Amino acid sequence: MNDQHFLKKIFNEQNFKREDLDKILDQYQRIEFAKHDYLIEEGSTANFYYFMESGYARSYVIDLEGNDISTKFFSTTDIIIDWHSYFLKTKCREHIQAITPCIAWKISFENFMKLFNIEAFREVGRTRLVNNYFELKTHSVSIIADPAKERYLNLLKSKPDIVQNVPLKQIATYLGITDTSLSRIRKEIADTK
Repeated sequence: MNDQHFLKKIFNEQNFKREDLDKILDQYQRIEFAKHDYLIEEGSTANFYYFMESGYARSYVIDLEGNDISTKFFSTTDIIIDWHSYFLKTKCREHIQAITPCIAWKISFENFMKLFNIEAFREVGRTRLVNNYFELKTHSVSIIADPAKERYLNLLKSKPDIVQNVPLKQIATYLGITDTSLSRIRKEIADTK
């Protein structure tokens, strides 16, 4: 097994027995996505989840007026998963699409279940789930309670790479504002520097 394997950033070698880590890495498959490829499509059942090695992707929904609304962005080391669909075998309610060319590592549900008896593997999954929940909750409250400029500044602080690599229109919908408002906020910030 390659000592520089990308997934060792996810599954820290110090936390795993060598044979367990080898078994885990063997279950993942490297996959490349072109810009605009779908990792998961609305209405499908998610049979895989992915760890992002490089590139950018986003999840989005189409609202009742037909608008494309970004719900999350993904970059290096992020888990790309529709939790409900993957574990409960329900239909996905969102699209997850590559914004740029991406390299990811996928695992099927069947192969995931083969690893579930490894305690350290379960702990990585539990930690990822909890972190995703907190990120979602923080974003939901921020959309309701924080001014648009503060939401943008928080995104800029927590994920500057997203702001630099994702189209502004997609960032604006994620922040719950128009792209015109986002342009105005960005100009205000630039003018104060």
